[in-house]
Amino acid sequence: MTAGIFAIMLFAALLHATWNAIVKGGRDKLMTTALVTGAAGVIAAVLLPFVHPPARASWPYLGASIVLQMLYYVLVASAYRVADMGRVYPLMRGTAPVLVAGAGALWAGMALPGAAWAGIGLICCGVLALTLAGHGQGGRAGTVLALLNAVVIATYTLVDGTGARLSGAPAAYTLWLFLASSPPLLVWIAATRGVGALGALRGGLLPGLAGGAGTLVSYGLALWAMTRAPIAVIAALRETSIVFAMLIAGMILHERIGRTRMAAAAVIATGAVVLRLA
Repeated sequence: MTAGIFAIMLFAALLHATWNAIVKGGRDKLMTTALVTGAAGVIAAVLLPFVHPPARASWPYLGASIVLQMLYYVLVASAYRVADMGRVYPLMRGTAPVLVAGAGALWAGMALPGAAWAGIGLICCGVLALTLAGHGQGGRAGTVLALLNAVVIATYTLVDGTGARLSGAPAAYTLWLFLASSPPLLVWIAATRGVGALGALRGGLLPGLAGGAGTLVSYGLALWAMTRAPIAVIAALRETSIVFAMLIAGMILHERIGRTRMAAAAVIATGAVVLRLA
């Protein structure tokens, strides 16, 4: 992996942690998620005329990902409603890379060198240590939701990584994904809470735009990187966002951060360095 891709993925990780913090900080987690995804969809609609469409071979993957993304957003909002970000975020993000690496090797023959497996293992161990530190709100319900979402994350990562490669235009693939993903979530809210609930989206415009831009750019950079490096490696490196999420949780959301979590963050950082050198 080149230094440029490594640096880009660290930036993408920071953006990912930031938009998750925006959702966690919102009063209504699902509505804040809808606001972020809606803003991302609007941004995507503005940019789409300036890019070439993705190749037809990628369309089935795009369709599958739209369904998975809606499920992901619903689970994110549900998890943050019952548990602290510092507990849920590491568990759902840190379990996914192992699933991606294992499933990728079986499904697509994405073999990895030993050093890459070591880096992925360090990142995942550090992430799980953050969760097992045991501080913060969120018991069994938060854990179950986080693990369910880890499976969803691993699935859409493999689907989108393959789709982006087949598209020949990862930027266009990303824009179409976000444009098509936001309406289903709004329909879900209208169906479960009533059409009147959508009026709440009028508030929080600036956080929504910031979060929308963050999630769009973060995932777009990740998909671009997956066309130039192994999907499992990029998926693991993207989870260094957990370190940024922990800092945001402690400094901005005022969640408790102890020595164990700081040590776990160091393990994650070490894993990232190993991946860089693999």
